[in-house]
Amino acid sequence: MKRNAVAWTSLVVSVAALVGSRGLSRPIPAAPSVPAESQKVARALSEAFEAVADFVKPSVVQISVQRKAGSGLRIIPGPGGRRMPFPGPDGSPLNPKDFKDFEEMLRRFLDPDFKHEKEQFGGGHLAEGTGSGFVYDDQGHILTNNHVVDGAGKITVTFHDGIEASATVVGTDKDTDVAVIKVDNTSYRPLPRGSSGKLRVGDLVMAVGSPFGLSQTVTTGIISATERNDVQINSYESFLQTDAAINPGNSGGPLVSMDGRVVGINSAIVTGSRGNDGVGFAIPIDMAANVADKLIKDGKVSRARIGIALGPLTPAMAKQLGIDPKTKGVLCNEVLPGGPAEKAGLKAGDVITSFNGQPVVNIPAFRLNVAASDVGRSYTLTYLRNGEEHTTSIVPAPSDKVVFEQEKESSAEPEARSETAKTSISDFGLEVQPLTSELARSLGMSTDLQGLLISSVKEGSPAEAAGLEEGQVITKVVTDRKIQPVKTVKEFQDLAGKTDELAVYVQSTKGPSRFVTLSKKKD
Repeated sequence: MKRNAVAWTSLVVSVAALVGSRGLSRPIPAAPSVPAESQKVARALSEAFEAVADFVKPSVVQISVQRKAGSGLRIIPGPGGRRMPFPGPDGSPLNPKDFKDFEEMLRRFLDPDFKHEKEQFGGGHLAEGTGSGFVYDDQGHILTNNHVVDGAGKITVTFHDGIEASATVVGTDKDTDVAVIKVDNTSYRPLPRGSSGKLRVGDLVMAVGSPFGLSQTVTTGIISATERNDVQINSYESFLQTDAAINPGNSGGPLVSMDGRVVGINSAIVTGSRGNDGVGFAIPIDMAANVADKLIKDGKVSRARIGIALGPLTPAMAKQLGIDPKTKGVLCNEVLPGGPAEKAGLKAGDVITSFNGQPVVNIPAFRLNVAASDVGRSYTLTYLRNGEEHTTSIVPAPSDKVVFEQEKESSAEPEARSETAKTSISDFGLEVQPLTSELARSLGMSTDLQGLLISSVKEGSPAEAAGLEEGQVITKVVTDRKIQPVKTVKEFQDLAGKTDELAVYVQSTKGPSRFVTLSKKKD
């Protein structure tokens, strides 16, 4: 056995030596070189990024904010050394309080589903937070996000050269998350303004700010999308989407094009991993500048309204109204009595297809266009009624003068309801009863209102799927492509029994009136 083992060992060594000697004698191919032209292009791109960064950074600031206890906002510790939720310069470990603060910061800034909880701090303590901003003009105005300075006590601005200056709030706008602050130092160059409306998907952009308190941080990417109005972060939004890395602390900093002009204000990210996943959002500079100019001039933003409660135009609703299901537009759910829309001749059930010569694609974009319009100026509006196109002139009014009853606060307690006979509309999962003046009064509605009170909604029914609830009132139905009032249970029963789809108009004290489409379940 020992001889065999020695023999096998000798054989293995010999084979290894033979293979090794042949491998060494084989010539090693030279590594391919990067083509000179490619190197030239890459270097030119690098130099372009360097030039933009060098140009932009002197106009970008870090904003440190102190908020008094009781301001109602949970704020993370400010940047620098041991106050950061990371080990300090001496390598000290992360303590539990810092970790808790860091988790809270991640939840607040990185979780799109996180609701801003209100928590009180202990007596007399100050909470610190940081964000970013940029010099807006030569008067010392700095543009940033509302959530960066909201509830601020003391605000300190740090410029690129380390110079610090105290700042005051000129004005804020929660609806767009835009804020303007001001410093006395006017020696720093304003960042040139670009045009966000000219951006195209694929354009190179650069984000500059202070993520996690790390000032003058530069990241690059492209415009991933424009006019994102379904993010549901702000009341009015038309975000630029970018894959340039945006993190907590970047908020308020500029998103710039490759000619060094600001095209947006970095505002938020959406992530599932509590880090940057390449989905960042910036407020377009065209919108932000419009708001900023109003804040600088008046200290507030006055928006226009036309007095319409809007609803989506679904293919099913379009079909009921006798409109091509592919039609783009928004549905008038309710028209405010005495408001601009009623004065222009609009009615509930009309479909708005264009405003000021621009097609109406969806509700957020239409609301934004109306809000940005000039109060008192006449605009052209196109709408469909009974399948026919109409054009009218409409004059927007100040938003505080155009308010629906549902938007007004009411302290009145609902009265007990008196009962009337109830009728089941089983095909749609509804139980209705005539709306008497006593019932209307108990619901806080006008005693002159006529219709049918929804007394119950069956679980899993078409009515529940459409969002109908007990206590709502059906006042109109769409039949033969026309909208008509419904006053009796028999009228409603007759209509419901003749169709598999029924469009109804419901009113409620909990929200604006709206049209909904009910579809019978298929067996």
